[in-house]
Amino acid sequence: MEQSFRSLKQDKNVFTVTWELVPGRGSWEESQEKAIRLAEQAAKGKKVHAVSLTDNPGGNVAISPEVIGKEIQKLGLETIIHLTCKDKNRSQLESQLYALERCGLNNILVLTGDYNHGGIGGRPKPVFDLDSTQLLDLIQKLNEGMEYQTMKGKSRLKPCHFFAGAAVSPFKATEAEQMLQYYKLKKKIERGAQFIITQVGYDARKFEELILYVKKMGWQIPLIGGIYILNYGAARAMNQNKVPGCVVTAKLLKELDEERNSPDKGKEAMLKRAAKQYAVLKGLGYKGVHLGGMNITYEQIEYIVSYGEELSKNWQDYVREFDYPQENGFYLFGRDPKTGLNDTTVSNRGNQSKSRPELNYKLSRLLHAMFFVPNKNLFTPMRAFSRRIRGSVLEKGFHKLEHFTKRVLYNCQDCGDCALADMAYICPMGECPKNQRNGPCQGSYQGFCEVYPGQKKCAWVRAYNRLKRYSEEGCLADHYIAPCNWELKNTSSWVNYYLGFDHSAERLGLKPEQKDKS
Repeated sequence: MEQSFRSLKQDKNVFTVTWELVPGRGSWEESQEKAIRLAEQAAKGKKVHAVSLTDNPGGNVAISPEVIGKEIQKLGLETIIHLTCKDKNRSQLESQLYALERCGLNNILVLTGDYNHGGIGGRPKPVFDLDSTQLLDLIQKLNEGMEYQTMKGKSRLKPCHFFAGAAVSPFKATEAEQMLQYYKLKKKIERGAQFIITQVGYDARKFEELILYVKKMGWQIPLIGGIYILNYGAARAMNQNKVPGCVVTAKLLKELDEERNSPDKGKEAMLKRAAKQYAVLKGLGYKGVHLGGMNITYEQIEYIVSYGEELSKNWQDYVREFDYPQENGFYLFGRDPKTGLNDTTVSNRGNQSKSRPELNYKLSRLLHAMFFVPNKNLFTPMRAFSRRIRGSVLEKGFHKLEHFTKRVLYNCQDCGDCALADMAYICPMGECPKNQRNGPCQGSYQGFCEVYPGQKKCAWVRAYNRLKRYSEEGCLADHYIAPCNWELKNTSSWVNYYLGFDHSAERLGLKPEQKDKS
């Protein structure tokens, strides 16, 4: 196997295999040495195109992946560096990207990142200054040769050479969560994602659903199917929603519980399941697989790849072994009873997930139509008023009134770059712990937030359900939202909106006013 990881896009005949390694906490601990040893075996064995290196997985502290990646690179094996948004602001992420380019570590998997867990002295402060879509946009700009402002005028950087991908979960149980994953996928592809890796799941229909949706949308992008080599301990944690985004049903957990009573503690069944999943994914049309799992040896990886290739000739025979639907789970396409997969009939979502409109939202829609639609109703007078009060004592009073009202109605955080209108008047800064402005993370479960499971609904699910009432939910896929401009913090977002200072100016065609008041 001499092809590179990037051949998954360049050569349609190559089925790409990647292997996820977790270097772990520390600098010179056994976990780092083990990662190097496994990578060395993979480089010699040539069954794996690239190893991917995690970035503080599960919100737990670990060594920076690029350090281990640089060592693995010397072994002659490509790496995929995970780059998450949870711990660094946009400046630090940009700096890290320069370092990765300099080191020749150009394969990047862009992720939101799991919410932080305990650190030294308690839980660290999550950052989430950018979301994964915004980070992809930054990478795309760097690849094009990013233009930036200096004291002498504009300057341009030399182009970078990143091959950046993203993740998606086709395994959500509710309509809102699943459609939101696809809506955000659209934005990721539009912002430059060059490959997509799926989250962990074991439902063949859901794997095929993603293939069908991508074809329906006309996207030409390689899909890599995630295969987690599953033992009972990991399965129980996933089943209990302790690993955000990973789905193991009660039916699958029961089978694993029975398998662990065998003399080998279920190891053979575990490896055969992974090989069969490999075969099914290849048969469905995936361009590769992403293998992961705890305490997996290279010999086991070789077995899965070799046996999976052998089984792939009759992959349809194993589809029904991956029949693990979630209770009352949503599917975008109808079921084909002959194959156990999907037909091409799109589900009628017309009457699903329609909740009663909240009084708060009805009022917000009315006020938005009256005041915030460009060149209609009271928009022009409000723009003239904002121009007049800018920089005066009146603006301070106006800002106080605005913040009080929005704090009561929307839990406003006074960011000054308001995205309420983009998200059905639910504040991503106050209602989403990860401040996601372009779509949800993958950690929601049964409609609930990853950080507050069973307690607080995902902000994006609430937005979807609000818009669903008016058959407008599709608008959540339409507009990319730029990062929050923190220069506007603690200023009037209304004034910033009317005068074209915030993120919406370009999309709405609002020419920014001069910031220095005459």
